[in-house]
Amino acid sequence: MDTTLKKKVERINQLVEVLMKRNGVMIKDLAILCGVSEMTIRRDLEVLKQQGIVLNMNGAAIYNPNNNHRLEDETTYSLALATTANVKEKERIGMYAASLIDDGECVIIDNGSTTEHVAQHLNMNLKATILTCNLNIVNQLCNKLNIDIIFGGGYYHADTRMFESPESISLIRKTRASKVFISAMGVHETLGVTCASNYELATKQAIIQSGAECILLVDSSKFDSVRTCFFSEIEEFQKIITDKNISAKWESHILERGIELVKV
Repeated sequence: MDTTLKKKVERINQLVEVLMKRNGVMIKDLAILCGVSEMTIRRDLEVLKQQGIVLNMNGAAIYNPNNNHRLEDETTYSLALATTANVKEKERIGMYAASLIDDGECVIIDNGSTTEHVAQHLNMNLKATILTCNLNIVNQLCNKLNIDIIFGGGYYHADTRMFESPESISLIRKTRASKVFISAMGVHETLGVTCASNYELATKQAIIQSGAECILLVDSSKFDSVRTCFFSEIEEFQKIITDKNISAKWESHILERGIELVKV
């Protein structure tokens, strides 16, 4: 990511965080806060407005609590944006996925805003071994005293809270997990399963290769969406957990391929 684009992403993240906390802020105040012109802020807000995250009213930006945006443009992706989208659906998906983990299992939890909910909803009495490369997930796991944590470290990516390195990928490849939980930003019938960042690819592919059962966790807005980085065909997953808003077309498409579909 070049410097200009990185600054834009960081600025948009900051706008979302401020608006979520304060609900509404004058555009001139946002410009001062971010150290840019009002014109730049208006361009940033237009991106967020198109995604349904904010509303513009008389020179002010208002956070839209009912936003249900789709993150189609990787230039605007960040964890701060992703975690505001389809929160209730993601939480239900994560809660159901957590219920699938049994005592004594070794599982891998992929990076992502949906997979964070898996760690959050694990039973406090569960005794299991969990490998992850995500800072937010490992922080959740630290509160579960019966969980043995394997953490893949390396270079830290603040936009997704992910650590990645050749050593981390080697660690994943040496691990054999009964279940792996994978996230994605896009699922397309012909273009496969995709994510937003190149640095995620090797880690996701290593996780898939290390799991006896590969489970894809995606809310229904991800279907028919395509991101730039392909990492898997849909047929590599034995189970897909999504929300009840999935279309009949996609439900048929999944079941025809012999993949178990769970709608929560």
